[in-house]
Amino acid sequence: MKAHVLTLFPELVKQPMEHSIVGRALSRGQLTVDVLDIRSFATNKHAKVDDSPYGGGPGMVMTPQPLVDAIEATRALCQKPWVIAFSPAGRLLDQARVRQLVAESVTDGRECIFVCGRYEGIDERVLDGWCDEIMSIGDYVLSGGELAALVVIDAMARLVPGVLGNAASPDEESLEQGLLEYPQYSRPESFRGHPVPEVLLSGDHARIASWRRARALARTRERRPDLFARLTLSAADKKLLES
Repeated sequence: MKAHVLTLFPELVKQPMEHSIVGRALSRGQLTVDVLDIRSFATNKHAKVDDSPYGGGPGMVMTPQPLVDAIEATRALCQKPWVIAFSPAGRLLDQARVRQLVAESVTDGRECIFVCGRYEGIDERVLDGWCDEIMSIGDYVLSGGELAALVVIDAMARLVPGVLGNAASPDEESLEQGLLEYPQYSRPESFRGHPVPEVLLSGDHARIASWRRARALARTRERRPDLFARLTLSAADKKLLES
């Protein structure tokens, strides 16, 4: 899988990717991420990339020229580019979209180009004319798109074949099934008066699977009613919720 990140702060993207799953995927060649400095495309004397907004208002807006030149230069390197900018006004990222992005990358050779905004945002003409998708990772505001790009890259990397040690791991993630994950426990069996549920110590795999399914269903109903409302519950699921 190959991706590109356009940013004013390359080190904010490069350094976090040196570690953990993404870092290992990069070192193995399972993932390639090119990071480009938008400022290097500025043509003015002082490499300025922002200006005050028309109509007045606080802060500065990223100007079109450096962004468009950076996008066009990166597009020219890709056979199948897909340009994604980040904004709370965009489509909310979910696991289904992550799966789709990975499938398009691994199967069709599509390369995502992540455009990281800063300041008060990106000139709307860039979003309208040069971006294929506007994406949101949540209903809150960040200082820039770098963290959002890292979130998407991490989520995608986990689904690239061979990146996770256990081939079944991505499929076992609860959100792949539209559920929150069931509670997890490790040693010791009791910690400061808090024991591990007996069923997990029983060795009865059928009981354990049933318990985990019940806990995942109940947790999703309680904490994410929006996800729960999309589920199609089987008769067995309904029975688990009633027990």
